[in-house]
Amino acid sequence: MLERLPAYRPLTGADLPLRLAHRSEMTDALGPITGWRVREIGDGNLNLVFVVEGSRGALIVKQALPYARVVGEGWPLSLARATFEFHALTRLGARDPGRMPKVLAFDETQALIVMEHLTPHLILRRGLIAGECYDDLGRHLGHYLARTLFRGSDLHLGPARRKADTALFCANVELTGITEDLVFTDPFLDHPRNRHTPGLEREAAHVRADRALTLAACEMKARFATRSETLLHGDLHTGSVMATATDTRVIDPEFAVYGPMGFDVGALLGNLFLAFFAQPGLPAGSVDRAAYGAFILDLAATVWASFTAEFSALWHSERAGMLGGRDVFEGQGDPRGADLLLKARLGEIWEDTLGFAGIEMHRRILGLAHAAELEAVADERVRAACERRALKAGRALAVGRTGFARMADVCALMLDLAGGARP
Repeated sequence: MLERLPAYRPLTGADLPLRLAHRSEMTDALGPITGWRVREIGDGNLNLVFVVEGSRGALIVKQALPYARVVGEGWPLSLARATFEFHALTRLGARDPGRMPKVLAFDETQALIVMEHLTPHLILRRGLIAGECYDDLGRHLGHYLARTLFRGSDLHLGPARRKADTALFCANVELTGITEDLVFTDPFLDHPRNRHTPGLEREAAHVRADRALTLAACEMKARFATRSETLLHGDLHTGSVMATATDTRVIDPEFAVYGPMGFDVGALLGNLFLAFFAQPGLPAGSVDRAAYGAFILDLAATVWASFTAEFSALWHSERAGMLGGRDVFEGQGDPRGADLLLKARLGEIWEDTLGFAGIEMHRRILGLAHAAELEAVADERVRAACERRALKAGRALAVGRTGFARMADVCALMLDLAGGARP
């Protein structure tokens, strides 16, 4: 543990070395303080994030602020979110080793985490804007989702451990409340926090008047709030993933909470679909944007295929929890029954995934926090056209989530709505 100061104080680039250099975790990794260089790199909505470089290497120092950075001091937040992020990093990291950054130290009073600096990794959203290709990304993310979601649930954990973890993360009420409001409620209201690209006024009004879509949002909100199946990352999107050509890492799990398995999967796929719809509006340069859009859809399909394959493998090898049905199926010589239970479980996750993806696509266009890939489309007229197509796709997923049998059908819908031409 880092030595605690008497009271919380936000870090600055100037005072960070003086406040942290006495800690062996820092000096062992960085070298003498005289060689430290500090850069503030936080581009998220909530926290301070610093890169600290020294003669021996580099570290990340992340500190929670007592308010939402995206809004300012008018939206106060508890510093306890750093505690939930620390526990999520350790638990999710243990469930899929090597996929989370390594934590070196945690200071609860200062709401501060010191962790591994990921380099030469690039935030995925930036790579998708630039047209980068990643051969292993879909497999890595599918395996991460399967391993963390399965191993944090009653399919794998004993009941005492699972209930203790649920109790811990149920206290993450502030950030869970942000999800419940900003994802499932605000985009479907005329709310002052909402914003959208000029030219989407008619679409925003249609969303608010769309009873079937509003019902879908309410149904998915109920699933999120009441189905405490497993420990979620809670905010898994293209800004929560860092990648190279051969390695993939997942970061920023401060929204961690116990919820439905399909939520993390749907949030990730929804953001990949948004990146797909952004492609016609992004600068081409040396990138064939149509071909790259196909790459993104293939990436989404690989995530789902890898998830189901790994989840199925864990089902057969690590299903030791009380909801796995081993006693009533394998214990009585009926392995076929276990296979049917697995099929039903994956079917439920699939429908939830599509529902959550569709709602996520709406909130990233009409709510407070937008998708960077779409925001990178400089021409507002072009961006609005891209977003109209994405909203149609999101509605089809959310309202019609029971009508898609395969990922291929979903990808066909995306291609059909994209139309293949610039607006």
